[in-house]
Amino acid sequence: MRKRVLYVHSGKASFVAIDRAILAEEYEVEDLYQPGRVPNLAKIVPAVMRADLVFGWFASWHTFFPITLAWLARKPSVQIVGGFDTANMPDIGYGYQQGGLRRWASRWIMRRASRLITNSDYSREEIAANTPIDPDRVTVVHHGVPDPFGPLAGGEREPLAITVGHLVTTTLMQKGHQPFVEAARHLPDVRFVFVGHAHDDAINHLRGLAAPNVEFTGWLSDGDLEAIYRRAAVYVQASRHEGFGLAVAEAMLAGCVPVVMNVTAMPEVVGDAGILLESQDPDAVAAGVRRALDLGPEAQERARRRILATFPLEGRREGILRVVHEALSEIGPAPGPSI
Repeated sequence: MRKRVLYVHSGKASFVAIDRAILAEEYEVEDLYQPGRVPNLAKIVPAVMRADLVFGWFASWHTFFPITLAWLARKPSVQIVGGFDTANMPDIGYGYQQGGLRRWASRWIMRRASRLITNSDYSREEIAANTPIDPDRVTVVHHGVPDPFGPLAGGEREPLAITVGHLVTTTLMQKGHQPFVEAARHLPDVRFVFVGHAHDDAINHLRGLAAPNVEFTGWLSDGDLEAIYRRAAVYVQASRHEGFGLAVAEAMLAGCVPVVMNVTAMPEVVGDAGILLESQDPDAVAAGVRRALDLGPEAQERARRRILATFPLEGRREGILRVVHEALSEIGPAPGPSI
């Protein structure tokens, strides 16, 4: 009989779906989808009791009770961290490690999980710098990127720069969405397309800044998103913080030349296959887009090869399953001090 994994998450991002599919290859997976700030204890308690292992994405309120209950019940758990839960960037108001209840909760979860996984070498260094967690407890398993694109068609692409993400007021600078929109004014001959769902008034703020060459598509289906990746010459992620940057890697597989900030995990993902920015200033972002447009088809192939060689899906599969196997093979942790 296959072991049961309780899969805890608060969003339906592609990376969540990828890891769930990996786990389902060897285990019976039960989903515990916990959006919002209020946990459903009536659902959490029996789900944890049924599980042989709890697997959580991000150390936040949705994983607090599942990981705590697994710890108390001496059941193994695997927690993925590295993003808002481990960041500390007070200048842009980003990251749980700035202090308060969120810092306490994230550290409580990380201390009580049997195993910790993070998605980049950068995030492991960030955990060591911003938390009391011993980095030796943290296993780096890079994201693996599925390839729906296949060989590139070659040739020149449209003078089109795209970025993909959720539009939220609190992350306009952290994710680089505002610099992306403002950069368009410096390149009137280039189309700038923002793909993603608007969750609050951020869309109206950006529309007020946008030049005529900026388009907001809203949410797109997977097929439509793949189509725009194939047409675009450039993908822009002018983020201040990324624990990995899966959208960048997906765009690179499609042959988009990446233009990203030279910070956090971005250089680790892009390597020498893109343009690294030193500033979020709109003119600097625009200059980076222009440089990327001038590189041509060979740069498209280089971006694709980088992801195929460095972040294959099989690498993610092997890493996730290895850590879960190891956690299941150990005796569950005994309750310890409540610090």
